[in-house]
Amino acid sequence: MQSDPREPRIVPELLVSNFSRSLRFYREVLGFAELYGRHEEGFSKLDLNGAQIMIEERSESHERDWVLGELAHPYGRGLNLEIDVDDVDAIHRNCQMAAARIFLPLEEKWYRGDDVFLGVRQFIVVDPDGYLLRFSQFLGSRTGGGEEAHD
Repeated sequence: MQSDPREPRIVPELLVSNFSRSLRFYREVLGFAELYGRHEEGFSKLDLNGAQIMIEERSESHERDWVLGELAHPYGRGLNLEIDVDDVDAIHRNCQMAAARIFLPLEEKWYRGDDVFLGVRQFIVVDPDGYLLRFSQFLGSRTGGGEEAHD
């Protein structure tokens, strides 16, 4: 079966402790649109210019509970999700106005990709459950002379 080429090939599903709070954060602060939801089940699929995620409220009563170990705050330890955006400054301003926790301040960074450097303007915000969301706007590429970093 072939997948729809317009759909992302990976869509993370984040367990959240409070569905309403998380849905508000993703929609009102970060600007995600809801593609569809089953609010009675504490579930929503969200999109920001093609970057999609699902959020689902953690519940002991769910029949299909896909958790391998103890789920303790902050969730998503060891994971940060990079989200490519067209206007990182606008999202950063919204986060500041909402007093969201900024983990990495807004910066310009050049990462080496073989023999070329790829520039981004980026910042990391922490969602209500501790997931790290790295919003990144592509600045272009150049050869030589960039700050070397691993990503």
